[in-house]
Amino acid sequence: MKRTATLILSALALSASPAHAAANKEHLQLLAEIRMLQEQNQQLQQMLGSLQDTLKSVSTKLDDQAAASRKAMADQSLSVNNIGDTVRVLREKADDTNVRISTVAQEIQALRQAVTSMPAPQPIAQNPNLPPADPNAAPGGVPPGAATPTTQAPSPSNVPAGVSPQRMFDTSYDDFTAGRWDTAVKGFELFIQTFPRLPQAAQAQFNIGASYYNQGKWNEARDAFLLVITQYPQDADTNAQAYFKLGQTYEQLKQIDAAKKAYETVVQKYPTNFQANQATQALARLNRR
Repeated sequence: MKRTATLILSALALSASPAHAAANKEHLQLLAEIRMLQEQNQQLQQMLGSLQDTLKSVSTKLDDQAAASRKAMADQSLSVNNIGDTVRVLREKADDTNVRISTVAQEIQALRQAVTSMPAPQPIAQNPNLPPADPNAAPGGVPPGAATPTTQAPSPSNVPAGVSPQRMFDTSYDDFTAGRWDTAVKGFELFIQTFPRLPQAAQAQFNIGASYYNQGKWNEARDAFLLVITQYPQDADTNAQAYFKLGQTYEQLKQIDAAKKAYETVVQKYPTNFQANQATQALARLNRR
């Protein structure tokens, strides 16, 4: 009986072994899957941490870029405001300049009208101490201390009020350089009548002679250059120019001896002046004839 029970228990044990083995196998598989899930979870945690670090870095860069953009916008806004202020100032200056130009143009127009309305200059009475005005007469010298020729008393000035001497001179000089000889002569004569004691008066008188010379009016040119010499002897540079130009004028009048004397005066009285070299060359040319 006892043996029978043992056999029964052995049979039951043998019949239960396959079920137990199957259960253990499933358990092992579950454990393996759990370990795999745990490993995957760790990898996911690592990836999530890396993503968070990357997101933080990107956020920092975006914040820096936003700050830089805000600063650039502020700088641009300030620059635009500064440019606007500069443009406004320039516009105001341009308006002021336009007003001044208009005023100057009106003054110049008024000055030219006054010059145009001037009476024609009276002929200069020839002084016996100066070279003769008649080109056919015997040529005379140009004495350094020649007396001042008698001229007509200046007429009252027709210069518009507010016109400065320099502007008046410059306006006439513009006419001179532009070849408007008659207008330039009248302008310089008006300048001399209005401002006879200014330093520019000597140059104005010389420009009158040069205007006549450029028109081939030799007698008028000679008289004008003589007035420079006699009325403005203190202006060495202008006198040197006047003596040299006087020599050229005498050559045009065929008064060679008078021309030589004029050139000699330049060389003797103004040896360091530029015209002295020109006068020396002119004398050499005349002496070869």
